[in-house]
Amino acid sequence: MKLFRFGELYKEKPGVIIDDVMYDASAFGEDYNEHFFETEGISRLYEFIKKNNSSLVEIQAGVRLGSAVARPSKIVCIGLNYAQHAAETGASLPAEPVVFFKSTTALCGPNDDIIIPKNSEKTDWEVELAVVMGKKTSYISEEKANDHIAGYVLHNDYSEREFQIERNGQWVKGKSCDTFAPLGPFLATKDEIKDAQNLHLWLNVNGEKLQHSNTSDMVFRIPFLIHYLSQFMTLLPGDVISTGTPFGVGLGFKPPRYLKPGDIIELGIEGLGTQKQKTISYEEALRKGFY
Repeated sequence: MKLFRFGELYKEKPGVIIDDVMYDASAFGEDYNEHFFETEGISRLYEFIKKNNSSLVEIQAGVRLGSAVARPSKIVCIGLNYAQHAAETGASLPAEPVVFFKSTTALCGPNDDIIIPKNSEKTDWEVELAVVMGKKTSYISEEKANDHIAGYVLHNDYSEREFQIERNGQWVKGKSCDTFAPLGPFLATKDEIKDAQNLHLWLNVNGEKLQHSNTSDMVFRIPFLIHYLSQFMTLLPGDVISTGTPFGVGLGFKPPRYLKPGDIIELGIEGLGTQKQKTISYEEALRKGFY
């Protein structure tokens, strides 16, 4: 199945895609949150759809899409997890996964405006495959890790490189700005994706293709990442693990290239749809009432 959320910011409703048509699933009565995933929500939703297929209401084209997952307990990210990306940044391949967090307040819809933060000069892009957990997971083996996955979703891991790298401390400062985690357009349950380690992913800025790679270039594969993270923290249903970005980020160019207001970013992953965002300044976000 393909699950999405739609409607006004902070008031999103659940939806489901059937044969490429978007339907309102509000009658199911649940959002796609921790409780949903924890209580076999995907199976229950499937049964609901089978019984109520004929009465589902089609969603009109152009509706705003929200984050495909309601705010999770955490967004865990992996850095330098593509061999060619590590090379472009001048970093050695990590001996163990590089782990950092994004604030859940960074979540937004896949086509929402992206706010360049106040005092930012180095806002960057990163197309990533994200994994959504379906079960509470602690100390899981690599062999059993896939059993705990609910599905996969497209993520743009926006980063402010000065905040992240030049101002000391943890990377989270450059990763957690508002709108820095567009997630969607939909969550594809794991049965929809035949091989998550062989998916084409790409990103364009103003029509120029800057990222194009395959998830086969990951240094640490998804089952290992889940196993590894579960040694240090409990992963809860609905938690998001973003698995790293391939080469072609702004930081890797010589000289580096960063986003400015008015830029258009388009990205996609095979089987997981596409996103399109426009960057706006902090001042414009103020005028629009975001803050």
